[in-house]
Amino acid sequence: MHTKVRGLVSRAVAAGMLFGLAMTQTAPAGAVGATATPIKHLVVIFGENRSFDNYFGTYPNAANLRGEPQFKAAPGTPNVNGLNGPLLTVNPNLLNAANGTGAANPFRLDRSQNLTADQDHDYTPEQQAFNSGLMDSFPEFTGTAGPPPGTPPSTVETTGLVMGYYDGNTVTALWNYAQKFALNDNDYGTTFGPSSPGALNLASGQTNGIIKTENGPSSDWIGDGSGGLTLISDADPILDVCSTPTGPKVQMGGPNIGNLLNGAGITWGWFEGGFNLSIVNRNGSTGCSRNTTSPITGVNKSDYIPHHQPFQYYLSTANPNHVRPSSVSSIGSTDAANHQYDIEDFFAALSAGNLPAVSFLKAIGSQDAHAGYSSPLDEQVFVVTVLNTLQQSDFWKSTAVVILYDDSDGWYDHQIGPIVNQSNTTADALTGSGACGDGSSALPGVNPGTLHAQGRCGYGPRMPLLVVSSWAKQNVVDHTLTDQSSVIRFVEDNWLGGQRLGAGSADVNAGTIQNMFNFSAPNNTKLILDPSSGQPI
Repeated sequence: MHTKVRGLVSRAVAAGMLFGLAMTQTAPAGAVGATATPIKHLVVIFGENRSFDNYFGTYPNAANLRGEPQFKAAPGTPNVNGLNGPLLTVNPNLLNAANGTGAANPFRLDRSQNLTADQDHDYTPEQQAFNSGLMDSFPEFTGTAGPPPGTPPSTVETTGLVMGYYDGNTVTALWNYAQKFALNDNDYGTTFGPSSPGALNLASGQTNGIIKTENGPSSDWIGDGSGGLTLISDADPILDVCSTPTGPKVQMGGPNIGNLLNGAGITWGWFEGGFNLSIVNRNGSTGCSRNTTSPITGVNKSDYIPHHQPFQYYLSTANPNHVRPSSVSSIGSTDAANHQYDIEDFFAALSAGNLPAVSFLKAIGSQDAHAGYSSPLDEQVFVVTVLNTLQQSDFWKSTAVVILYDDSDGWYDHQIGPIVNQSNTTADALTGSGACGDGSSALPGVNPGTLHAQGRCGYGPRMPLLVVSSWAKQNVVDHTLTDQSSVIRFVEDNWLGGQRLGAGSADVNAGTIQNMFNFSAPNNTKLILDPSSGQPI
């Protein structure tokens, strides 16, 4: 096992031993449940703030400059709906004079430029960048100037930075996973907007249904047209001791996928870095203030970010005080922890032979890929560590790993998705001021009387989606239309007999990720990578 992987797993095991129990304990009988496919364990790695073109725009063609990890596609590797031809040389964002000095073609960010400024990724600016589908106003509305370290191209010193993209010489591990397993190039945010709406869409397919607010009024929420409220930005959860004491906070109503799994007796958990408040980091930080400085970028960031934790927004699934699980063997089952854990609890449970049926993973802040404080290279260490460990476990033959993202960060992507949910609020701007369509074609809200819940314009920006599994198709680019709630649909179809959440959840319309699998026969592929280079070991 690679030394970095061994170190993280050892820390997780040590954390698990704090419970004073042997690491050989197993999950309760029947906790995994009967499944419709050979997948008995789903692991969802939920990253931050990357558009499809930002990571895969030139896949499978990398520049392969000297001194960078190399990526050379296997013969027959399919192309993606990416950046090519006129999109690279006479891009609409170069031709649009409204972009000012930021007007630019897409350009390659090299490995030394892995840390960049955070782009604007709010609900309204993202719609404005789309400009009624012309996709030509990204520097004007979502671009943020900010050169990465070193001597970058002059473009990054303007809002044209938003046009930057990486290739397989920087996001090397992800390109290698795409090469050996399955990549989707038609996956979208369920709605426009930043992290919290994206996280809620993964958990419930629903951003409507706020039942309580604190420290408002705030632009983080908008009226739904029927007297209720929809979340459109990053208000913290009220039900979290680590949430802001003075900033906007909300509590959500309605069901989430955790409720359905609990009802069926299926083990599950959300595992997020920094959630265990009793750990003391090497730098002495602890509690809600635990933080880590990236050895790659030198940037310090809080380990735990409350508005990235969707299940904390719901009373039914919240663990407000971050209570620890009663034992390693109880991880995934219902106890005082209420299915909310630290990321190190995932490794402890895995080592103990107690992998829950459904696991959602969120890295510590410095490794979650969010531009401005994390980077693709930080993210790579986390993703590779998880996948190397899983592939070397006894669970691999029955496990699928899904990698997807909470939002695009506002990074340029040339493809608009279908607008399946329209909205007319003061925050909408896709097809005109106050308009995302005419607002009539919209899913209902959480409250029974909310027939068309406004504030949920979507689909939003396109983002990467990968499936890594011994049951995944190999070297395939899937074009099935999917969104963040497609993960919910897979859980529902695989474990819950196709039961849907209802209450206006986007799961009712979600496309399937099952086209990325071949359940007629496993491929038995394993791909162990170096966490630093992203290349095969």
